Amino acid sequence: MDKIPSFEKDHDAMQPGLHFSTLQKGVMTLDLRFKKPNAGDYVSPAALHSVEHMLATALRNGPQREHVLYFGPMGCRTGFYLLSEGISYRAAFEAVRAALAACADMDEVPGSHRSECGNYQEHDLAGAKSECAAYLALLDALPEEELAAEEEKARRAEEEK
Repeated sequence: MDKIPSFEKDHDAMQPGLHFSTLQKGVMTLDLRFKKPNAGDYVSPAALHSVEHMLATALRNGPQREHVLYFGPMGCRTGFYLLSEGISYRAAFEAVRAALAACADMDEVPGSHRSECGNYQEHDLAGAKSECAAYLALLDALPEEELAAEEEKARRAEEEK
């Protein structure tokens, strides 16, 4: 059986950041890596669940909403996947930054009531806000060279299709 693209990456070498993953059938997958894999520091289940609700809501209501197809957590609890179409890596990066900033202003976790969520009792607004703030600070500190390299990977994938 062939490995899927995300399993082909060396997770021990991977660092937190916003990584271009794949472009398949016109859909770009971005890896929003909040934590270094296999380093023992993971997003708590309740915070992960809340970040999912908060960022999904902010992205789907943000300026690039028509390009957002899916946002969801990684089972390893080190980050999230964003699937989009018709948007550049750099525009997606800016959309993620804006969505993270919007999360800081949320007073409750969207969609966290019993009728809206299949596990409504497992949410952590404070923990989610803390994770989002830390990730936003990480993104703001990324060197331009790293952003340009990820943007180049996405551009090459677009040319190859």
